[in-house]
Amino acid sequence: MNQITTFSIGELAREFDITTRSIRFYEDQGLLAPARHGQTRLYTNRDKVRLKLILRGKRLGFSLAETKRLFDLYDADSSSESQLHKILELIDEKKVSLKQQLEDIKVLLVELSNLEDRCRDELLEVTANTTTVQE
Repeated sequence: MNQITTFSIGELAREFDITTRSIRFYEDQGLLAPARHGQTRLYTNRDKVRLKLILRGKRLGFSLAETKRLFDLYDADSSSESQLHKILELIDEKKVSLKQQLEDIKVLLVELSNLEDRCRDELLEVTANTTTVQE
């Protein structure tokens, strides 16, 4: 007989080092769909894999809505061709966004360095004037 392995919400929370509240939130967002036995949620290996993908997606900068779209594509077409095309499209979008953020950060660093230099110059000038006045 084929027995399905299930996990409690606490077990998944400990394994992925997240709160049970986070898991319930993902469930509310339609990303996880555990079975219920009374008030107890029973998560399957499928839910565990999805949770792992949710957390990986977050680390890579994917929104929960984007992750849900990918799950919905997979559920509709488990051949994964359309899902792979969509993932490639999302990756391209993320790369463009990250490159823009990197350029923005470089500009900000230059501006901060320029401001820092001006502040240090002014501080030296103020310090020199204060020393001259005290003498």
